[in-house]
Amino acid sequence: MKITKKDVEHVARLARLALSEDEKARYTAPLESILEYIDKLNKVDTAHVPPTSHVLPMSNVWREDQAEPNRLGSQTDILKNAPEAEGPFFKVKKVIE
Repeated sequence: MKITKKDVEHVARLARLALSEDEKARYTAPLESILEYIDKLNKVDTAHVPPTSHVLPMSNVWREDQAEPNRLGSQTDILKNAPEAEGPFFKVKKVIE
């Protein structure tokens, strides 16, 4: 696929890039090379290749959830760090205008 300066300008506009005339000329060949390689990949028969999300077999290493009631301290201890508290709650400034 042949890439023109106009194509490079279009891609730059879509990407919101301001390119100089020198940069437009410099990026034409690499973009053409990339599109040629993508064209080669599109010609490869992948009908019998199963879809994968990762090339290596992976499994989750999640642990079971376990409640830890006082892991961070008691509610009273946590509220001691607050600038203001009202009962068992943090008190914050109103943010709705």
